[in-house]
Amino acid sequence: MYRTCTKKSRLTTWEIKRTKGFGGKGKLTDKFIDKLQNYYGIAIRSNVGSIEKMQSAVIAAFFHCCSSNRNLMHGQCPDGKDSWCRYKRALSDKKQYLEKSPGPPNSVMKVIKATYLELCDKNLLKKCLHGMTQNNNESFNNVLWTILPKETFVQQKTLFLGSYIAVLLFNSGYLGLLPIFNYLKIPIVPLTLKEYIWESTKREL
Repeated sequence: MYRTCTKKSRLTTWEIKRTKGFGGKGKLTDKFIDKLQNYYGIAIRSNVGSIEKMQSAVIAAFFHCCSSNRNLMHGQCPDGKDSWCRYKRALSDKKQYLEKSPGPPNSVMKVIKATYLELCDKNLLKKCLHGMTQNNNESFNNVLWTILPKETFVQQKTLFLGSYIAVLLFNSGYLGLLPIFNYLKIPIVPLTLKEYIWESTKREL
């Protein structure tokens, strides 16, 4: 049975906040990360097959999530009664819309905007054109066989280690490796972190 992967691990959320250094009250919250990733997934799944519409939708999703009662940012959201944006639906029905969300602080928005917009690059979104559906068992096997090719004989210790890494990657993505690197005192360069965040986001759509 195939399904669309939409659930984000709590470890991923914790690692993003910990690495960026701006998690906590009044900063980047779990609730906002969940909201942002949820709308990113909606934008992807609602525009399968069209790279232009997909890119426009994921950009609109960012500003929609950052909108606040002090600064409405729904200008790029789709219009009409069927829009996923409640503000645009209210406008279509000629009703008053009350924005309840306080939105993230400007300092947080500026930091995450740069990273998020990189995830809106057309070359990256091309990988999502098929909708990102995959069979769970096949997915785990692919991860395992990438680390331990079926055609290659390995010793028992290597088999165990490869299996442990495969389980970690399957459950938590590449960001799941960060606590291990930290424990081993292995530094992570920004480019590596960027790729880990992208891979983690992509696998959860």
